[in-house]
Amino acid sequence: MALRALIFDVDGTLANTERDGHRPAFNAAFAELGLPWHWDESFYGTLLIKGGGLERLYFYAEHFDPATRARPDFDELMHRVHEIKTRNYQRLLAAGAIPLRGDIGQLICDARTEGVRLGIASSSKQENVVGLLRANLGPNADAWFDAIVTGELVQAKKPSPDVYKKVLEQLNLPARDCLVVEDSAHGLAASLAAGIPTVITLSDYTHDEDFEGARMVLHETENLSLDKLRLWHATASTS
Repeated sequence: MALRALIFDVDGTLANTERDGHRPAFNAAFAELGLPWHWDESFYGTLLIKGGGLERLYFYAEHFDPATRARPDFDELMHRVHEIKTRNYQRLLAAGAIPLRGDIGQLICDARTEGVRLGIASSSKQENVVGLLRANLGPNADAWFDAIVTGELVQAKKPSPDVYKKVLEQLNLPARDCLVVEDSAHGLAASLAAGIPTVITLSDYTHDEDFEGARMVLHETENLSLDKLRLWHATASTS
């Protein structure tokens, strides 16, 4: 079976957005609102068990700051934090502070040249995904993707398969004709539950996770290429 579409996760897969983007954007939002919170690189990795930025805020408050969680304006405060964090993240993108991982841009361009369709399946916000693509690939780069499904468009985030199922609907392709590129165990669980063969490219925060079921697991220093992905997709159809 031919590989007809590549479907990418975003955070940690297209770029090191968690470490270099979301985390400092959160910290700046905390400081602006006078919240006594600060997430360093190591600790932030432990919070990634919770998908979605707003969900991560609630998780942190519930487990590490019950006094803030008990505030009568807690819900309003968390939405304000998330709003400011998104604004900060967009500023980082505009400043060129969040580059794509080294091989990703070439892979996307090669796929377009050779007629392999492109999709995005992310728990992040639409504006963050589009902003990352445009900042690194050009002002119309989001139009290169036939399907962009983000956290706002599904009820349950990864490891639920909802986001991948919706991408398949938008691509109008069977799962067997696609290949997912992910970086996390939650993402792998989601893509496999949707029936899509998956390759893992490790990121800063996912080295020690369990990737049983992946077609291949690559260290972040190992390059992805369209030829390699086609080969791993072909092995999925014969195993």
